[in-house]
Amino acid sequence: MIEANTPLMRFVREVWPLVLNGLILVAITAVLAGGNMKVPLTEGLIRVSIVVALYIFIGNSGILSFGHIAFMMIGAYATAWQTCCDYTRDLFFPGLPTYLLETTHPFIPAIILGGILAAFAALVSGFALMRLSGIAASIGTFALLMILYTVYLRWQTWTAGNSTVTGIPFDTTAWNALAFALITMLAAFLYSRSKFGLALRASREDEVAAKAAGVNVFRQRLIAFVISGFFAGVAGGFYGSFLGTITVPSFHLPLTFITLAMLVVGGMQSLSGAVIGTIAVTAFLQVLRIFETNGWIPSSSADMGLGVVLLLILIFRGSGITNNTEIFFPFKGNASGAGSIKRQS
Repeated sequence: MIEANTPLMRFVREVWPLVLNGLILVAITAVLAGGNMKVPLTEGLIRVSIVVALYIFIGNSGILSFGHIAFMMIGAYATAWQTCCDYTRDLFFPGLPTYLLETTHPFIPAIILGGILAAFAALVSGFALMRLSGIAASIGTFALLMILYTVYLRWQTWTAGNSTVTGIPFDTTAWNALAFALITMLAAFLYSRSKFGLALRASREDEVAAKAAGVNVFRQRLIAFVISGFFAGVAGGFYGSFLGTITVPSFHLPLTFITLAMLVVGGMQSLSGAVIGTIAVTAFLQVLRIFETNGWIPSSSADMGLGVVLLLILIFRGSGITNNTEIFFPFKGNASGAGSIKRQS
């Protein structure tokens, strides 16, 4: 039997939340990818990536961000500029530079470049927003969403304005969406356990004490904001290539609130909360939509049902399903006992 306090066992206990959540997603994908649930499965996996990207900033900083869907929009349009066919580009994006109008990039480089553009937008906007704290910072991110939404809505020659952009190749599959979700989870896990993540969580718990201990709160928040902006941008590229069409109004308040609801329901301060919250809300909405389709409940009940669930979570379990904790190694050697959940440090 392996000793409980060996380096190997300590490593296993440390990575257990990442491994367990990853195995859950792999199992769900393996079961559903070949059936008629492939479409909601793929959309759900993309949302896992978005919510985990939100967790990288919100969970570690304690600042609620309403602006990350704008980074998703930036990534989606940047990917469309690079991948959609030539006649579609000339029709919808006549103002693009000649190189983009005449050159088609492969899917993977395109979404990475879209993520880099989103990260750059996060860097520029973060220089102002990350100097704010609390509700002021949250309102600032909401203002960022409205500004970028309005810019894209009016930028006719680059975004087609209010028109729907079509002709985007269907490059997103359940399996590459799963791969990106796992990569995003790995990045979030490594960041949360890095010195940057620890410093940012210190500022989340007590900003004054963190500053007194030498933590540059502005810099730590900016780093997390840029990293999460990158992954939100790449998720936007996957989302556009999943739908085959994009429109600016689809990246606004409804998508903002449903992704935030997933994070809140699961637990904002843990990676497990981001993953479990997304799975739970996606499954719940899918069941309600099946009921709607069969006429068992009135239309629009899914949105109302999500509102009721979110309200109940906030009233009875404000820290979410996971109680803002990570699921740690449940076997011998865990001092908290079998099946326990230990709070993330």
